Amino acid sequence: MGALLLFSHLDRRNRMIKHKIPNEALVEHLNRALAWELRAMLLYAHFAEYVSGIQRLHLKTFFEGEATESFDHARTVRAAISVLGGVAVTARDETPIEHTTDYRVMLQESLKTEKRAAEGYAEILKGLDDDSDLYDDMQQIYFAELRSVTEMEQLLD
Repeated sequence: MGALLLFSHLDRRNRMIKHKIPNEALVEHLNRALAWELRAMLLYAHFAEYVSGIQRLHLKTFFEGEATESFDHARTVRAAISVLGGVAVTARDETPIEHTTDYRVMLQESLKTEKRAAEGYAEILKGLDDDSDLYDDMQQIYFAELRSVTEMEQLLD
């Protein structure tokens, strides 16, 4: 049974790292995505705490959910970096997080964040073979980011 588990792990690792661009470049792209997810976690946690008024009833929970989603995305990206033999960043992207209590500004900043995340994952997907586990993982995150963009746009209408 142990040999089967080892084979399964090696097979998954080989399928995970099938890609078109060199590991170093891929790890660099993934680290940028990871830094952006770390920033998004802080942005959404901050907005969840400071949203006020009647909008707080819905948006506090919404922003907390987005923070959790960013944490999950960061965990997936970090795991991919590790499998590729890279070292994951531990600092967030340096793009400032604007403090505000205006829910519309929060949603506009959230929309910008989600659009940039989607663009980053689209770039990563271009460099991956579409039959790899890594491609599947990044595609799932990409689609989640696109859903978030749509949700933010609807909230701003």
